[in-house]
Amino acid sequence: MRRATETERTRLHETFAALCRIESPSRRERACADRVAEALGDMGLEVAEDDAGPKVGSDSGNLVARIPGRGPDSILLCAHLDTVPPRAPIEPVIVDGGWENANDGILGADNKAAVAVMLELARRLTGSPEPAVVGVELVFTVCEETSLLGAKEFDLGRLSSRFGYVFDHASPIGEIVIASPTYHRIVADFHGRAAHAGIRPEDGRNAIVAAARGIAAMRSGRIDEQTTANVGTISGGTAANVVAERCTVEAEARSLDADRVEALVTEMVDHLNDAAGAGECDLDLTVERMFDGYRTKTSAPQNVLAERALRACGYEPRAIVTGGGSDANAFESAGFACMNLANGTERNHEPGERVSVDALEGMLEVAIALVEEAAVGSP
Repeated sequence: MRRATETERTRLHETFAALCRIESPSRRERACADRVAEALGDMGLEVAEDDAGPKVGSDSGNLVARIPGRGPDSILLCAHLDTVPPRAPIEPVIVDGGWENANDGILGADNKAAVAVMLELARRLTGSPEPAVVGVELVFTVCEETSLLGAKEFDLGRLSSRFGYVFDHASPIGEIVIASPTYHRIVADFHGRAAHAGIRPEDGRNAIVAAARGIAAMRSGRIDEQTTANVGTISGGTAANVVAERCTVEAEARSLDADRVEALVTEMVDHLNDAAGAGECDLDLTVERMFDGYRTKTSAPQNVLAERALRACGYEPRAIVTGGGSDANAFESAGFACMNLANGTERNHEPGERVSVDALEGMLEVAIALVEEAAVGSP
């Protein structure tokens, strides 16, 4: 039995398409935040914006709104307003039963599918003749795609919920993320010496060659079942006939095991230092722990509720571990219990990103069920 009406499903798709058309790459979420705040305000909800914007370099802060319930209990739902940078204008179209970008670029379903679902849930709850048994707290974060910066700045003391959910894993509905990795970022700046490459190359110290030696020595890709490493960017040099004076390498390491990732980062740093020494280059290294991992017991109340809600909507719950992070990592690290639920988005961050009509409507059903099933366990 479907909980959402035909009107609600139609409006959900309209809201989703409208949100996707608003470009909101990390640190430029203002227009999207304003649209969300306006929609919530039209429902009679008070929307507060925190001061995270200036702290993370964004033109918007995180948004929070509350929908009171009949009782004291509430649950948190969270989505992020930002996307990775779009490489083409976003024009959402339905193709073969799913939303895609008509142009060669991202759609923005990560995470505007969740934003649209939360807005439609809010319309349902605020338009009901009487409040639901449990309340709902809605948080919309900025700069999630830049290592969860917005969520890290959010003051969890503003919440009254005991736990919450983000809908931010690009895999089939029914999957529940019970473990997510600790993530380190490495930035290595090699400083060599410039010289004319054809006349006096022996006077130069090639920073690119030194960096390449370090990269070649490092392990990358799937290190083991819990651990990955990657070199994401390398940049430097000025011209083909100049021995490169500068080179910057950006790399990362992740693991579900915090000790393993610490050891791997140490190994990667050692290779970079050795390469700089061999190339007679100076090296400036920055190693930053961007977010911590977490692991949730299947007996935890937030997991029990998620499983109950999914089953009520016809989905079979499946516990998974992931190599990706979400706002749930930031909340968990700060001591607030939060789970990441898969929302059916496909190929996020890619030009072929899409979300099926069924998945978008399915997550609205799940969101409604979370509120209804939470009421079952309330006093």
